[in-house]
Amino acid sequence: MGNDTMDLAELARYLRRDVREVSKLVSRGQVPGRKVSGEWRFVRAEINQWLETQMPTYTDQELTALEGGGRNDQSGMVVASLLAQASMAVPLTAATKASVLRELVTLAEQTWQVYDPTGLLEAVKQREELGSTALPGGVALPHPRRVMPAILGESLIAYGRTATGIPFGAPNGELSDIFFLICCRDDRTHIKVLARLSRLLLRPGFLTGLREAQTVAESWEWIAAAERELSGTGS
Repeated sequence: MGNDTMDLAELARYLRRDVREVSKLVSRGQVPGRKVSGEWRFVRAEINQWLETQMPTYTDQELTALEGGGRNDQSGMVVASLLAQASMAVPLTAATKASVLRELVTLAEQTWQVYDPTGLLEAVKQREELGSTALPGGVALPHPRRVMPAILGESLIAYGRTATGIPFGAPNGELSDIFFLICCRDDRTHIKVLARLSRLLLRPGFLTGLREAQTVAESWEWIAAAERELSGTGS
């Protein structure tokens, strides 16, 4: 079976859930999939997009389970290990959704891990056309719909905070001012990063601290400190 599709057992492993539980969700039409020759098949990109809609409702325990099994450094850091200060901007000067995406991709280029910035920007725009990645709280997590190993040397994250909120398509019409661009070479790392960011966003005061940080260094230290506490690796 190709890497872009999964059967029921593979989907259960991917979601870190019991296959019987996943089978019930599928039979109720709660998970995107289709039958081929009588067997369920699931497109990885569709599952990832579905997961993104589910994560805001997950508990920390559910998100922690979803994180399991992905790539990670020895300290237990996920976000901070992929986020270089060179790929951060505080403030981000963009004033529109289109300019936010352009500036985030330009920041990602500063890591020297992006081989095709034009292709990356187009992929991120296409994902936004399917539905905004803006979340409640003024946060957005733009990313390509599919992982892009051909144009990335390593997985990376770029970060920016605008001085004021801008319309980014949040469901409730809320403005967004905090942006994490997620660019991964493999699906498991992508899911792991989304789950870890979702856990960080659940932490009381996390967004307040990001908005109070006046520099890139302060912002990175705040993210790293929050993640160290979350992963239990100390200060």
